[in-house]
Formats: sequence, structure tokens, C-alpha cells
Amino acid sequence: MPGRWAVENEQNCAEGLTAVLAAQRTQLLRFFTSRTGSEAEAEDVVQEIWLHVARADTGPVANPMAFLYRTGMNIVVDRVRERQRRIRREQGWSATVVEHRGGEATDESPSPYDVVEGRDQAAHLAKAIDALPPGAARVFRRHKLDGLSHAEVAAEFGISRSAVEKHIAVALRHLRQAIER
Repeated sequence: MPGRWAVENEQNCAEGLTAVLAAQRTQLLRFFTSRTGSEAEAEDVVQEIWLHVARADTGPVANPMAFLYRTGMNIVVDRVRERQRRIRREQGWSATVVEHRGGEATDESPSPYDVVEGRDQAAHLAKAIDALPPGAARVFRRHKLDGLSHAEVAAEFGISRSAVEKHIAVALRHLRQAIER
């Protein structure tokens, strides 16, 4: 447990750095404005320095201005790195979700209306598949939905490849008529 002298010494160091920070605020703002290119960002950096000094457990500092400059430059570097990470993350997201046409960013994802319409069409198609004649339905499902070749479907059901083709033709004709209605 720290003694009373250690606690008072830490408070004096923090108060001393805060006093130097207050006295040299204008100089620090000028310095960080030249480093960041923005007065607003320089204000933010100086504010973060103040927060750092207020909560830091530092002992006596031999050169308070050097300490404040170094603390501020660490903050600037952290901000630059964070900005670069954010830009890379946003570019990665943008590259996968947004398409650029004529210099303009366009979102190619379907609209909510298109999503609902697509679901309705899928439900309508599923009902149409369920309404197929039994032989055509079995062959159609195995070939088109399960991905088996005509030869594999023919072997599975013990029918000729020609019969598979006829069942597929019947199924497609029924589905076309159901979709057109």
C-alpha cells in the first residue's frame, strides 16, 4: 500500500503536468495543428493529452514539455492507424457490396420489393412442382433439384434415358404454364 508521501507525490506530478499543459496549450495546439492539418483534430489531441495526464500514474517528469509532445504524438499515430484501419475495412465492405458505375457508387442488392416478389415467385414455383404428375415430379426433382444426370436418374428408377427426357419435358411444360398463369 503506497504511503501518504507517494500519493501526494503522484498528485503533485499530475497537477504539475496539468499546469504545464494549461500554460503551454497554445503552443501545443499550434504544434499538433501542423502535424494533423486540422485545428479541430489538434484540439481533440490536446484534450486527450489532458485526459491521459489526469489518469496517468507517472512519477516526476524531468522534461514535462517533451512528455506532453511524446504523449500527443502517440495519440496522433494511434488516430492515423485507426483511420487507416477504418478506410481498409470500409473499402473491403464497399468492394463486396457496392458497385461503381460512372464514378457513382451503386448498391446492387435487391430492393425490399424485389426480395418479397422473389419469395412469392419461389413459393408459386414450389406449389407448381408439387402439382406435377407423379412420374415427372420424381424425375424432375432428382435431376434438377438434386443434380443427378439423366443417366443416373434412369438407372435409379429403372427407366431409359429417353423416358427421363420425356418426364423432364412434361415437367417443364407444366411449370411454364403454371408460371405464365
